[in-house]
Amino acid sequence: MTWRSPLALMRDAILSQKAREKELRSLVSNLPFEGLGKSKQPNRFFKSNAIKTNKYTPLFFIPMNLYEQFHRLANIYFVGLAILNFIPVVNAFQPEVALIPICVIMFLTALKDGWEDFRRYQSDKKLNNTPCLIYSRKEKRFMERRWKDVRVGDFVKVVSNETVPADLLLLHTSDPNNVCHIETANLDGETNLKQRKAISGLCTSSNVFEPESFNWTVVCEKPNNNLNHFKCFVEKPDREKTGAGIESLLLRGCTVRNTEHSVGFVVYAGHETKSMLNNNGPRYKRSKLERRLNVDVFFCVLLLFIMCLIGSLGHYLWLKGLSDVPPFLVSDSKGHLDSPGLSSFYMFFTMIILLQILIPISLYVSVELVKIGQIFFIVTDVDLYDEETDSRVQCRSLNITEDLGQIEYIFSDKTGTLTENKMVFRRCSIMGTEFAHKENANRLALLEETTESEENVIFSQPSPSSQASWYLEDEDFNPVDTHHHGSRRRSKMAVNAQSGMAFSSPLETQVIPDEKLLQQISRSERSSSRNSDPYMDFFLALAICNTVVVSMATTQRPRVRSSSPSHQTYNSLESFSSLVKRWNIFDTPKRNSSPIEDSAGDDANGVQPCSSDPVTLSARPAAASEDLCYEAESPDEAALVYAAKTYGFTLLARTPDSVTVRVPSGEELVFEVLDTLAFDSNRKRMSVLVRHPITREYVLYTKGADYAIMELLGTPYAEHLSGQQKKIATDTQYHLDCYAKDGLRTLCITKKIVSGREYQSWLVDRKRALAAIEGREELMMDSAVQLETQLTLLGATGIEDRLQESVPDTITALREAGIKVWVLTGDKPETALNIGYACRLLEEEDLVINMSCKNKVTCISILDCTLEEVRRFHADPRNVDTTQKISLMIDGDTLAIALSPDLQDRFLDLAKRCRSVLCCRVTPLQKSRVVKLVRDKLKVMTLAVGDGANDVNMIQAADVGIGISGQEGMQAVMASDFAISRFKHLKKLLLVHGHWCYTRLANMIIYFFYKNAAYVNLLFWYQFYCGFSGTAMIDYWLMIFFNLFFTSTPPIMFGIMDKDVSAEMLMGVPDLYRTGQGSGEYNFLTFWISMLDAFYQSLVCFFVPYLAYQGSDVDIFTFGTPLNTSSLFIILLHLGIEIKSWTVVHWIIMLGSVALYFIVTLAYSAICVTCNPPSNPYWILQNQMADPMFYLICIISTVVALLPRYTFYVLKNSVAPSPLIQAKHLDRMKPSVREMWMKEWRSLRGGMEVKESRLSTPPSPTLETSVDFYPGFGDAASFVGDDLSLNVLTDQKPVDT
Repeated sequence: MTWRSPLALMRDAILSQKAREKELRSLVSNLPFEGLGKSKQPNRFFKSNAIKTNKYTPLFFIPMNLYEQFHRLANIYFVGLAILNFIPVVNAFQPEVALIPICVIMFLTALKDGWEDFRRYQSDKKLNNTPCLIYSRKEKRFMERRWKDVRVGDFVKVVSNETVPADLLLLHTSDPNNVCHIETANLDGETNLKQRKAISGLCTSSNVFEPESFNWTVVCEKPNNNLNHFKCFVEKPDREKTGAGIESLLLRGCTVRNTEHSVGFVVYAGHETKSMLNNNGPRYKRSKLERRLNVDVFFCVLLLFIMCLIGSLGHYLWLKGLSDVPPFLVSDSKGHLDSPGLSSFYMFFTMIILLQILIPISLYVSVELVKIGQIFFIVTDVDLYDEETDSRVQCRSLNITEDLGQIEYIFSDKTGTLTENKMVFRRCSIMGTEFAHKENANRLALLEETTESEENVIFSQPSPSSQASWYLEDEDFNPVDTHHHGSRRRSKMAVNAQSGMAFSSPLETQVIPDEKLLQQISRSERSSSRNSDPYMDFFLALAICNTVVVSMATTQRPRVRSSSPSHQTYNSLESFSSLVKRWNIFDTPKRNSSPIEDSAGDDANGVQPCSSDPVTLSARPAAASEDLCYEAESPDEAALVYAAKTYGFTLLARTPDSVTVRVPSGEELVFEVLDTLAFDSNRKRMSVLVRHPITREYVLYTKGADYAIMELLGTPYAEHLSGQQKKIATDTQYHLDCYAKDGLRTLCITKKIVSGREYQSWLVDRKRALAAIEGREELMMDSAVQLETQLTLLGATGIEDRLQESVPDTITALREAGIKVWVLTGDKPETALNIGYACRLLEEEDLVINMSCKNKVTCISILDCTLEEVRRFHADPRNVDTTQKISLMIDGDTLAIALSPDLQDRFLDLAKRCRSVLCCRVTPLQKSRVVKLVRDKLKVMTLAVGDGANDVNMIQAADVGIGISGQEGMQAVMASDFAISRFKHLKKLLLVHGHWCYTRLANMIIYFFYKNAAYVNLLFWYQFYCGFSGTAMIDYWLMIFFNLFFTSTPPIMFGIMDKDVSAEMLMGVPDLYRTGQGSGEYNFLTFWISMLDAFYQSLVCFFVPYLAYQGSDVDIFTFGTPLNTSSLFIILLHLGIEIKSWTVVHWIIMLGSVALYFIVTLAYSAICVTCNPPSNPYWILQNQMADPMFYLICIISTVVALLPRYTFYVLKNSVAPSPLIQAKHLDRMKPSVREMWMKEWRSLRGGMEVKESRLSTPPSPTLETSVDFYPGFGDAASFVGDDLSLNVLTDQKPVDT
């Protein structure tokens, strides 16, 4: 290595920084510069692929860790006091003794930090040394190197089932179509395959790629963390540009599947890769309890200041009151004493050192230990384990477990959160004709009556014959019923084990066709205009207009359930989780297991892993399409592809340039794909432009949300539409409304014939947009909108997404617990309303206000009218002690107006008076805005729960974010604080674990403050009898041991294991959850009551020994020893009163603390002869234990100190027991009696709700704006005009879904 001057190094650093900060990067191949020095490398300014996530090095660990720990003010405070104790004029005891507590705490923290950092170092080392293939110009081939050797500008080869080492621009693959399949589960949790397409025009032969011939310049954007967007173009030597996007980028951490090998050009490496930029490390949030704790620590500091001020003033008055100089006041070397004022000034600091333990130094460490214990019990709860997905609850945030017990508002997504996200094709409308698919509906109705474990059993029966086909030779045939009930030996896990990917369960893949539609397709097949028949086009659109990847079942990739190589952060929580797994503490439950289940995968008659038995439309034997695997990015796409397959339109293959579909006649049509206009949240649709293989026409197939598609037709009632087209649009719109009212998800399917001239003109704009860097998204969307006009409506589909198990019960329980539930969804109002009734978010007796308007004036009028009615209701004397059952439904446009700054307060005033709120047609950004508004304006604890990427903003905005690990990947889980697999798990997570975590931690923190205050006040009272000289009557070492060892473990055990009420009671009586809401058990009043109790107990503990030994000649430690012993018994028995449920662990720790005190104190008194001159504790406790007075003092002090608290608890629990105490009494009853009382408790509250629900409909508003409230849904009134709809829905019956 050649020596370089510091100036040269500084210059390179500046140039590197400038190069990395540029908005655009120009990259060239490294091959021409191979073997040259670093200074001659063209891409030297960009980071290497080696990563480093550890913070420390062995040489600088101690100073860096100390620097990190001194960011905590508490550590600075205690270290400052320890240093202050080294100053002779202010020291309170031996200087080295004062260092012990803070040194122990900081040493343990450093040990934890060091272990975590060492784990990160090991992970980095392992990852950096992972082998990969890099092309070498000297060797003329790809050589094996390490990940850390990869540089920007290198050519990397990745073979099948290997992980991509850096962000690669795909140049070549072994696939004839230059396509690479990747799995992104390590990045976003999505297990379905995604296609990546190599840049065209690089290879003269499809099978040969020569890296040395690559002389193009790659221009790409600055690195960012957006996994779904990438801007780049490749410039040839002749200045011709070829655009590239995310479809040509292999991200670091992805796994190559079903592709023999791929070659890519490194554009980002190391910490600049998208996966590393998304790796933000462990989440940290400050809980509400922690914020309250910090306030009380400030109060303790203020209290300490007052006590020290009293001590300083008392010392000044004592010195002033002396007539002469006592012999124990030693003068300095010059023979004179400090003045009383100066001595009192010094004494102020001495008192701070003496009374410092009033600030609980070990409280923060104890809180962390308690939270780890609480997380252990949450993670190992069998009831929160999901057998179907083999997953348990995940605690991704260590700091906010107690917030689960204080939630007041829940904001939930609908699809995949309240529903299964298993899309089932139910109905369709083609050319204005509705096909109800009654057989399919009957199948689903049967499933509603079966248990969840039976669901897959129904689908797992073998076909009655090998030729399970639909024959259409005669139009009057009856379809063969392939829906059989046989031996129910398959369990859910057996079937799911066979299904290797998302959206491929039998429920989703098997569709029973409609007889009438089959006959119509048969006629279309035989017609002369079959190539332009709308029925044929409808199913061709279903098969073509998607991004479904087709692969063969025999080439399924192996499943690797390992941690992401791109996620490098190790924290204490991850270490703890791995420790739990290593010890096998959590025994995965196996329900209904049998040898049959274990061998289910080997059943020759079993269901195919990826697709159901094919349904063909001819008498010929079924082709081998059973081996096809459909991997979709969304369940909607999968459902539509399987529906098309049911009617004989089988998607056989997909490449970037073609789609192969087999039609019912058996003919295979290869459509040339000219472009795919991907779905986005603005357009709400996707399109595929293809060239028909027979007619050679340019055809644009489009599918999307009904309101987005209908606008492109004009409107259903547009004047320019012909009579037949108008009728089709009108009938289809009617069917869409019916589907929505039935709770189905709707999509419109359209077609457009594009002329050659129009296509060529559009293609120019499209290429310009693809090659653009600045404003590329806008140009791409503009080009898509330009083509998606004047569409021809083919039909619509209705897809059912069933509710998850126990969702209605869960929402009911949460509402009984005092939690308001809001559902925020992008569905249509009719669909959202139906789901609202089905999941019991809305009740039949509810007064449902439906707000829909398009201008601000109307929105203001609605809010004012509704608020006046609600306020008038509460002002009516007849409505005292009653609550109006109001629910609000609002659409996205109206919500956008209501969220404006001048209307926020009125909207919130109305919303907080509603029992539930249903927001439909809302965007992800609106979801997060609603959560932030409620959280900040109402000052309440919020929880957001969702399962998809569109819920991430909402989850991060709430105080507690819950991600559901569903079928839409893991984006929501990775952004959340806790992850569950089913919505029903939210019930126990909040009502049981949330309640326990909050009450345990709240009571432990209050006890900690009490314990330290009670002990430190003993020293304070003694100052009144020692001239406020800062003297202690307890040995310094015993004072240190008292808080560090003798009384530290019991409160931690109390915070981890105490149970005020059993889980059965908390689940059975959700009303008990209300005790933690609002200020809860830990508030301003309970804190100061505990502090006053600590002052009282310290007075008793001090003055009982003082009065007993008054007038005697006992030494200072003989007086202090019974006082110290009494305080131990008082503090531990005080905790015993607070403990709600005693276990063997409680007894062992409590008795062990007492035994440890006597053992250590006796040993210390025996060996410490001259430890603390002039007074020494030698043999003090031994002599005390031989004196009956010692035992009498301990007993009297303990009884008198604890008698008020014990008496108060007895009277309170007897005369006016709280709900928790009543529940505790029920816990002691027999199960049958307890169950009866629990039902009586809930029915009492239910009776109150019945009383509330029988309210008369409020009178209509008397404002100038006319708003009428009608009791019927069918007769719901609205404002005149098409810009406003305010409906009040009552007595609405939910539609079965």
